[in-house]
Amino acid sequence: MRRTERLFAIAEYLRGRRTGVTASTLAERFGVTARTMYRDLDALRGAELPVNAERGRGGGYALDRHYSLPPVNFTPREAALLVALGRWLAEMRFVPFADTLGSALDKVQGALSTSSQRQVLEHMKALEIVGVPARPVNPKVQRTIERAWFESLPIRIKYLTSSFAESPHHVRIRKVRMERTETLLFCDDLETNEQRAFKLDRILVAEIEKPK
Repeated sequence: MRRTERLFAIAEYLRGRRTGVTASTLAERFGVTARTMYRDLDALRGAELPVNAERGRGGGYALDRHYSLPPVNFTPREAALLVALGRWLAEMRFVPFADTLGSALDKVQGALSTSSQRQVLEHMKALEIVGVPARPVNPKVQRTIERAWFESLPIRIKYLTSSFAESPHHVRIRKVRMERTETLLFCDDLETNEQRAFKLDRILVAEIEKPK
């Protein structure tokens, strides 16, 4: 696992815990030395992630409890509309961030009481949204695009041109536009210093650039 991937994984692991974890436990989990883990934790702090060291029972390294959003109380009506619209966006393939959207919708629905969840399901049965699906995208490409967009990482892609030739590009995504049947990525070309637009469904391969 590359360091950037490991840092992201450590942050997500800490985010999902309710108690602290020792550096040695983290080091064992991610297959590095304790010294490397301390450097990784320092790097996360340097990136302004609020990682604190806590003493006592259940202590260790943990994210500040105020880092995540505070609890939000949705009414069944509000939750039903959010979930229905989110599911529709995912089904229509408009949003290239399907994993993040799905996780968010699960949390919205899962935070409701059992009776409220039943109301949400009933509302969703009676709500239909009709549209034209966007063109399909390779799931692996989609996940890479999602990560590159949220983390502002450079990527290397193989793009299918209008003449059906494969064209390599080294880019950084600046803007995402979702249109009726396709998603466009507006990127900085890191080799030509030009701005270019790419159709998401024509990206055959996408890889995060390996650190030098």
